[in-house]
Amino acid sequence: MTFGMKKIYAIILLIFALIGGFIAGGYTIFRIWQRENVKIENFLRVSNRTNKVSTLLTAMEHSYVEEIDVDSLIEEVLPMILDELDPHSAYYPAEEAQESNDELHGSFSGIGIQFSVQEDTIRVNSVIRGGPSEKVGVLAGDRIILIDDSLYAGQGISSNDVVKNLKGPEGSEVTISVMRTGEPELIDFTIERGPIPLKSVDASYMITSDIGYILINKFGETTYTEMMNSLANLKNSGMKKLIVDLRGNTGGYLGTAIQMVNEFLPKNDMIVYTEGAHSRYAEQRANGHGRYQNIPLVVMIDETSASASEIFAGAIQDNDRGTIVGRRSYGKGLVQEPIDFSDGSSIRLTIARYYTPSGRCIQKPYGEDGEDYAMDIVKRYEHGEFFSADSVKHNENEVYKTKNGRTVYGGGGIMPDHFVPQDTIAYSEYYASIVRKSIVNKFSFRYVDGRRTELAKYDSTDKLATYLDNNNVLAQLQQAADKDGVKRDSSATAEAIAQLKRLLYATIIYDAMEMEDYVKYINEDDSTVKKAIEVLE
Repeated sequence: MTFGMKKIYAIILLIFALIGGFIAGGYTIFRIWQRENVKIENFLRVSNRTNKVSTLLTAMEHSYVEEIDVDSLIEEVLPMILDELDPHSAYYPAEEAQESNDELHGSFSGIGIQFSVQEDTIRVNSVIRGGPSEKVGVLAGDRIILIDDSLYAGQGISSNDVVKNLKGPEGSEVTISVMRTGEPELIDFTIERGPIPLKSVDASYMITSDIGYILINKFGETTYTEMMNSLANLKNSGMKKLIVDLRGNTGGYLGTAIQMVNEFLPKNDMIVYTEGAHSRYAEQRANGHGRYQNIPLVVMIDETSASASEIFAGAIQDNDRGTIVGRRSYGKGLVQEPIDFSDGSSIRLTIARYYTPSGRCIQKPYGEDGEDYAMDIVKRYEHGEFFSADSVKHNENEVYKTKNGRTVYGGGGIMPDHFVPQDTIAYSEYYASIVRKSIVNKFSFRYVDGRRTELAKYDSTDKLATYLDNNNVLAQLQQAADKDGVKRDSSATAEAIAQLKRLLYATIIYDAMEMEDYVKYINEDDSTVKKAIEVLE
């Protein structure tokens, strides 16, 4: 038995002990193993050894010299064991597991607001249209002071605590008391929690007269449907070419990624294949029913595009179906299987590697030092990879060919066909200090909060930007920075000041308008977007 297999067996033994032995918890594991044709005698040999673990835990609980919390011990041990396997096998306590599931399921039960904690106050940034809060009259700009008569103002407010108290079973009620500008007393709202959709498509619009643009933030249960609805609307608006933006998309469901990329590939083109020590080789190919097989296509990625994003980009690149623009992706080529416990907690166990059509596994190297793996992005930055394609280190031992014979590399993310460096021209210490102190965010919220009725008159980012220009809002921000101890830097370049202005306007647009308006505005000056348009034109 290999060292790695010993570790996996140890995990399984502990799982059995945690949920009461083979009879109570074996089915889930057995189902996974059976599906992968693992010999049943091996499974039984492992299960028989759980008696030792169960005996040990019982002895510790009833006979140990001191009182001991066995459940807490197991909660501590599980992550430690999983840490010994790979960077992506992980244990999630019940609360974290629920949050993760909500994110990918595409909805949760809550009150329907977006909030932030600023200056020790819960500020309602926006109210979801048609949601429970809008129905009772909660407004953007309200400050939540009480939740079910408990004070939520002052030092030590945690966003996690706020979420925990605002979320709850569908149909249950929560009462919030808010402070509203112009109102002398707190206003009470009793809100019946309901389903709140979590969108996967943040923006979808015509970026030129014939080029559609779609920004996808994850690969969840609803993402395919959202994408198809967005593409249909774009087609009706004259779309003949398409940009798919996967920057910042850290992944999600493998099946969703397969479903989505299938829409762009001709019949029998391979999408991805998976294989593991206990997972048989399994490939996925396009079925030929895709509705956008011939549309000129660009996929944008960056260093935070991971997992399902890389499956999508890899399938497009290896089949020479489109062009990849941006910077090298994260490099996660491992597939996780969920193992759920009755208390709501969950394990995500790596069961296979996935491979792009050319045969490359894009998983970046990992050893025993998890911290070193986690710091990989920082090391890339320090090495200069974000600024020069020549700084990217390719693994010359993992050379592969696309369908048309182009060279691609495995062993560390997807390298784009067109590299776009991160912009550093606008950097200055003055700019960095303002960002570091969150001065822009604080200023923007106050500015919007005092002018919501007036700002609502502007139905486009251009009109709102003109209004901000006419009111010298940048100068007002700089005055706020002066008061916050950030000294003006005479050496700051015109580009740095222009970038500060753009950040300020983008933040105000985010607070005053919709997410899509925000995306439209930042895309106007985005070098990667400009390159994508250039490629398609």
